This record gives sequence, C-alpha cells and structure tokens, in this order.
Amino acid sequence: MRESAAARPGGASILAKAAELLFVEALRRYAETLPPDGKGWLAGARDANVGRALALMHAEPGKAWTVDELAREAALSRSALAERFAALVGEPPMQYLTRWRLALAAQALRSDGEAIARVAGRAGYESEAAFSRAFKREFGVPPAAWRKHIGN
Repeated sequence: MRESAAARPGGASILAKAAELLFVEALRRYAETLPPDGKGWLAGARDANVGRALALMHAEPGKAWTVDELAREAALSRSALAERFAALVGEPPMQYLTRWRLALAAQALRSDGEAIARVAGRAGYESEAAFSRAFKREFGVPPAAWRKHIGN
C-alpha cells in the first residue's frame, strides 16, 4: 500500500511485479484445490510432463510442433504424452494447440489492424485460406467478419 501511495522512482515496476506474483500465487492456490480428476489446462500444468508440453506450446504457439517433438521435450513417449495430455487437459495435444493458436489469433484480430495473412502466419498457418477455414470452424465466422463485427 505504501508503495502505491508513494511516487518513488521504480514504483510502477515494483507494483507490476507484485501484481504478477499475487496472480501466480492465486493460481497456485486455486490449482491446489482442484480435484485430482479435474480436466483442463491447469490440471495439465500440474503434471510435470504435460506441463512442460503446455509451456512449450504457449511459449511458441506458431512453431510447427509435432506430438513426437513435444513428447521428446516432455521426456515421455509419443503415446504416453498423447494419452496423459488428453486425460488431463481433456483433448489431444494438437487439438489443444490449434484452439490455442486460434484464440491468440482472435485476440490479435480484435486488438490490432495487422493483416489477416500476418496473423495467420504468426498462428502457425502457412496459408491464409487454411487459417480462414480453421478460424471459421472454431468461431463460426471467417477472420474478416470476426474483426469487423465481433472484434470491435
């Protein structure tokens, strides 16, 4: 409280970091209360191996990940990662990655005027057409319509 009231040099940085720490602690405490059979990304994050795969996907969502590569990085076999990931997160790794990429793309379309082709590329799609098809499948409208009607 004193830090927020004082206009000292570096105060804004300290408050930003304190807010991040409080958020992480709140997530930790929430994760500790989840039932052992709970599903979702937070349940997956509690598992060391699946959590590693999730962290990799979140750190580089546009990378051309494969289950083999994620499994290698997570120190599991391909089949073990696929099974464990689906059991904890509630969907297979590549399906989760697709939904994550599209969620990030939807956010980008909502918040900036970047060309759809660039958003598609950052989301890991090699063509705007493939991105548009996947986006429409997920959100029910093509990216341009999302930006025009929903994003604004």
